[in-house]
Amino acid sequence: MPEILVLYYSHYGAVKQMAQLVARGVEQANGVAARLRTVPKVSAVCEAVERALPESGAPYAELKDLEECIGIALGSPTRFGNMAAPLKYFWDSTGELWLKGALAGKPAAVFTSTGSLHGGQETTLVSMMLPLLHHGMVIVGVPYSEPELFLTASGGTPYGASHHAGVASDRPVTEHEKKACIALGRRLAQVALKLAA
Repeated sequence: MPEILVLYYSHYGAVKQMAQLVARGVEQANGVAARLRTVPKVSAVCEAVERALPESGAPYAELKDLEECIGIALGSPTRFGNMAAPLKYFWDSTGELWLKGALAGKPAAVFTSTGSLHGGQETTLVSMMLPLLHHGMVIVGVPYSEPELFLTASGGTPYGASHHAGVASDRPVTEHEKKACIALGRRLAQVALKLAA
């Protein structure tokens, strides 16, 4: 069965929860499964290394995960209006896939969580699209045909699913944010299946 890669980095857990919701949406489309993967933290100390496998949760992503899947959902917390360093570090290692055009034509979607309501959700989503566009991927967003975009008072954009976590990262993912994540995953899977055909 073809798979959609749901690749994320999560520091406090909100992006991990969003990734699980996106994966649920992916699996609502018939004939496709979700593959959850994460990336390790990075360190300014050169000697610091992460375990080969995380202590819990999704396994760490490998380049073959990007190649083997028919679409990719990418999630990160916002760091000053940009994706978090661990996810950027992973994408910086994908040059060999770029050289051979391995991701060209595959659909991709993005999602994020921010500490403040106006903390750079949209700029983070757009900045996450940049490496995807360089790889030749087709960007899929959340259309306004999804009612959550009109109803939410927290996260949610046409560029991708988003969540307002609060300064202490203690605000739960709202029902509207959950529905937007599921809708994003479902739409990505539907587009991926059509493109793969």
